[in-house]
Amino acid sequence: MHDDPPAGVDPSGTGNLPNKEYRRELANLHVELVRLQEWVVHQGLKVCVVFEGRDGAGKGGVIKAIMERVSPRIFRVVALPAPTEREKNQMYLQRYVPHLPAGGEIVIFDRSWYNRAGVERVMGFCSEEQVRRFLAMTPLVEKAMIESGIILLKYWLEVSEAEQTARLKSRIDDGRKTWKLSPMDLKSYSRWYEYSRARDDMFKATDTPWAPWYVVNSDDKKRARLNTISHLLVHVPHEAVPREKVKLPKRQDPDGYKEPDYPYKFVPDLQWPSGHARKLP
Repeated sequence: MHDDPPAGVDPSGTGNLPNKEYRRELANLHVELVRLQEWVVHQGLKVCVVFEGRDGAGKGGVIKAIMERVSPRIFRVVALPAPTEREKNQMYLQRYVPHLPAGGEIVIFDRSWYNRAGVERVMGFCSEEQVRRFLAMTPLVEKAMIESGIILLKYWLEVSEAEQTARLKSRIDDGRKTWKLSPMDLKSYSRWYEYSRARDDMFKATDTPWAPWYVVNSDDKKRARLNTISHLLVHVPHEAVPREKVKLPKRQDPDGYKEPDYPYKFVPDLQWPSGHARKLP
């Protein structure tokens, strides 16, 4: 396990981390995430990881880095859409409960029940009374989760005003990122200080000894990913699961089998790089 930040990671967050070093450190952390995965299954652990933060803070990048080499059957990402009409009339936390982990699962919430304390409050989708009840109730619910055996980790990714502006501007003309810039994102961008006040109230009410918030400085995306994964590995105690050395078995004999003369429809083998992507419809 990584009890200290990985080699090459400056805890102060200063200086640029070369991509080669970043990939090397990330590969080492991926090995440890696989060990964690095996231990969670072996021990039947229930792990719940919550990611919150402003738009453009890098939640998706951290989650992608975690999921890159693990099994999606064990590491499961939950990113719920807007509630249906029926869900709007449920007890607020009801729609999240079915997604909590069972034994042998790690569930990652890409935004969570804390929508009520953040986007719903700032954008006027709920009343101040509903927010007050949520902030009063959530610590008790989270305590019940932990007492049921769930390991709960809550991360808030903090991005500066200047860096958020740069990231959102980069989405305007980048065809890979245009889906990340919705009308809601633009409205949220204009309400920086309302989000700050909402965050402050949320921390004051829900940063508890049993379910604390961990803040990740995310202006440097690479360091944020490495630091978060390393922190997660430290805070979910695990060991390597003993396993026998793997040896590939001998393949069966063909026993008269021959490849058929079938008119397969092959995907064209294009010559890269040659700008083919720009020619696609």
